[in-house]
Amino acid sequence: MTVPRIYCPETLQEAEGCDLGAENLRYLKTVLRLKPGDPIIVFDGYGHEFAARIAAFSPAQVSVSLEKPLPAAPRPIRLTLAQGIPKAGKMDLIVRTAAELGTDVIIPFTAARCVPQLDREKAAGKVARWQKIVREAARCTRSPRLAFIEQVLPFGEMLAQAAPQDRKLIFWEEEERQTIRQVLHDARFADAGSYFIIVGPEGGLTRDEVARAGQAGFVSVTLGKHILKVETAAAAILSIVQYEKGIFGREA
Repeated sequence: MTVPRIYCPETLQEAEGCDLGAENLRYLKTVLRLKPGDPIIVFDGYGHEFAARIAAFSPAQVSVSLEKPLPAAPRPIRLTLAQGIPKAGKMDLIVRTAAELGTDVIIPFTAARCVPQLDREKAAGKVARWQKIVREAARCTRSPRLAFIEQVLPFGEMLAQAAPQDRKLIFWEEEERQTIRQVLHDARFADAGSYFIIVGPEGGLTRDEVARAGQAGFVSVTLGKHILKVETAAAAILSIVQYEKGIFGREA
């Protein structure tokens, strides 16, 4: 049987053991029917992962003893995806896919053509849901790190999150000059270690928004004449960047 891999919300860097809560208690004891002494893997989302064993079950939690740290695969680049919030449940799929594809930070943002207009309470509930999705994505993909979900931001505040060293790309269906391939193969940025990528909602981004991004240092990029759905576009862009520069582009 594959050794179960469990997320622990506490940092494990200096720890010798940890306690897992009621949700994991049910999963490990009732669903998997594990017993004290059985092996599991525990990760904390900060890059720390350990081979471990169940020490004991109590009515409310699972006590775990940590044995040896497991080596983490290097991450060649740092990826931030800023995604205009789409309709319905599409953002759930985008978040899951982005996390599975090794995105480090996901920033949901509102733009002029975003249909959902979330108040603060609804936005907080959405972010909590997306955080749960990235935890599950990290467990399934065996990533020792969790993608960080930023709070829902307006367009201007989202632009301000980009760091000076980021390679800043904004994808726009009306762009006709620069393709993603040209931008990623530009020799001036061959050693870029972090990418900040903006993808708009279903209706796309306005000319004014693209102009504002240009003033903030973003380069407008096209995927070509083939128009993709918003959830497909994000997955395609992240896959291309990871193939050219990141986790899929280098030998293990």
